[in-house]
Amino acid sequence: MQTPWGDLPVSDAHIHFFSHGFFSALAAERKAPFDELQSILDWELPPEDPAQLADHWVAELDRHGVSTAVLMASVPGDEASVAAAVERHPDRLHGYFMINPTQRSIETNLATALASGALRGICLFPAMHHYSLHDTRLTPVFEIAASHGTVVFVHCGALSVGVRKKLALPSQFDMRHSNPLDLHAIALQFPKVNFVLPHFGAGLFRETLMLCDLCPNVHLDTSSSNKWMSYEGLDLQTVFARALAVCGPDRLLFGTDSSFFPRGWNAAIFQKQVKALDALNIPAASAAKILGANLQRLLTPA
Repeated sequence: MQTPWGDLPVSDAHIHFFSHGFFSALAAERKAPFDELQSILDWELPPEDPAQLADHWVAELDRHGVSTAVLMASVPGDEASVAAAVERHPDRLHGYFMINPTQRSIETNLATALASGALRGICLFPAMHHYSLHDTRLTPVFEIAASHGTVVFVHCGALSVGVRKKLALPSQFDMRHSNPLDLHAIALQFPKVNFVLPHFGAGLFRETLMLCDLCPNVHLDTSSSNKWMSYEGLDLQTVFARALAVCGPDRLLFGTDSSFFPRGWNAAIFQKQVKALDALNIPAASAAKILGANLQRLLTPA
């Protein structure tokens, strides 16, 4: 893709794969017919076959010149949808899947999900599912991630799910479980696991930087509008400058938090982030790492 640093490969580290299974789960929670969601959301509802949705995403990435992207299952139990998407386009897509470690048989579910090799990241949402990162039920998750070379994505800070708001579904999240510093001892205990925190810590930026300073295996993704910046009176250029000062260019992963059609890939997020990085006069080598090379390094099997 053309950037201020020349033509660079761009990889998006954060796209939600809103599959048919995802919307079916929301419809069941709302106790409404599946097709009713379209009139409420004014979004395109996906086909049942996740491979067709994968085709749609790859065509969208092609339209914008994006080389590869991470697709995330956005509800626990939807890992098969993302795996099917990756298997359809293994050279373009990487798969992450969400788990709820408070559910039974988590070790068996993890082993099954990771068996094909299509899924490269485990997503944890402690505030959403009401558990501490120090819950002993998570120990096998980190052990399995270490043995498989699997990225562990941990959502910390403020959590808001726009589609739930649109559907008037309750979001009983508990931010007591959202502090990035809860990950400190775990990241030290599992130094071979690469942890990724999205949205620069989603409002707990100071704590996130402290964690990154102390744990070299913690990475940040830059995705979303980062509206939490208003909590601390920050702008995006300042956030990037401070993150670069602590993490360097090797632990930042560009992402958009794109999710639904017809909006598709959120190019406006890319443009804002590129503008902020360009204003910092970072070298082309650093821009190349942030915009794609770091993600490829993390997700390339050893």
